[in-house]
Amino acid sequence: MLKGFYLTLMMGPAVAVPVPQSVLDALVSVRVTSASGKRSGFELSFNLSNQSPLHTMFLLAGNTLLNIMRVIIVVTVNGTPEVLMDGVITNHQVGPSSQPGHSTVTLTGEDLSVVMDWIDFTGIPYPCMPPEARVGVALLKYMLLGIIPLVIPSVLIDVPIPIERIPTQRGTDLEYINYLADQVGYVFYIDPGPEPGQSFAYWGPEVKFGVPQPALNINMDAFTNVESLSFKFDNQGGTLPILFIQEPMSKVPIPIPIPPITPLNPPLGALMPIPTKFPRITETAKYNPIQGALIGLAKASQLGDCVSGTGTINVLRYGRVLKARKLVGVRGAGLAFDGLYYVKSVTHDIKRGEYKQSFELSRNGLISITPRVPA
Repeated sequence: MLKGFYLTLMMGPAVAVPVPQSVLDALVSVRVTSASGKRSGFELSFNLSNQSPLHTMFLLAGNTLLNIMRVIIVVTVNGTPEVLMDGVITNHQVGPSSQPGHSTVTLTGEDLSVVMDWIDFTGIPYPCMPPEARVGVALLKYMLLGIIPLVIPSVLIDVPIPIERIPTQRGTDLEYINYLADQVGYVFYIDPGPEPGQSFAYWGPEVKFGVPQPALNINMDAFTNVESLSFKFDNQGGTLPILFIQEPMSKVPIPIPIPPITPLNPPLGALMPIPTKFPRITETAKYNPIQGALIGLAKASQLGDCVSGTGTINVLRYGRVLKARKLVGVRGAGLAFDGLYYVKSVTHDIKRGEYKQSFELSRNGLISITPRVPA
């Protein structure tokens, strides 16, 4: 098995191809950020001679076909490739370097969802289409970029009757897709991979269960695989959302407390703080009680995390790439903080001979409900 890590950088107008060796030689650092509820981004830093022709290539990248200068970043750790980013360059910055006669060129960009935010399609009709069908149709136009729709039907199957109303789009595709997701308590993000040039556009509930990633070990001598890890417990973070359902006869709103623990957001800790915040969920009053309760549960599952953790790892010591939006185990932090966590965000920092990740974890209680976590 191959040991260590290897970086593959691909760039090109609309279709990315491996960059020449001269570009890799000039590459100083790579940073990629993935987070729950946010758009993923990247930053590439190059150290170039003032006479290098690469200056011209990078500056002309903003004038390519449809302004799409695509970047794909793949890292191979111990023989296993992972696509960290599939996006487009949005900004160029040139600054002085510490070496005489050289400049630092920094390219920043975001994932392919930024392409969905370029054109305003306000007014496009979607007759007889529930929200998930509208999302699927809006995403079809981006399949040429390798984006595959992954749409999970919502609990609210609302098929509008054309003689009553025809839904029309508001804003760009990205704005409208996020609007539809917010209406049913869903999330939307672009997940790159598993192959370079391929991505999944996920529209569905934020799922906080599944097969955990190998554990993060702290204070375990030779088995320690994290450089730093600290936790915080917010005893004022207890949240109990209040759902309002409208009684059909009298039109009187009825408040119903919704626990943040749902099948999609199971308890990861046994001890939860007493609720001190009672946010109102009012958008569900127009639905029947069952539909409103299901949508309220989906939105309540996004609240209630009271334990957070931050840390850094050396990827080679950890043995694999830590991924955001998945579970991971923690060992050696003590009775209160050991157990499973949801990985909210991950930042990859890659330099020549060095690959580190900083991360943020969260869960909804103290003391693990599982006696063991995968090693």
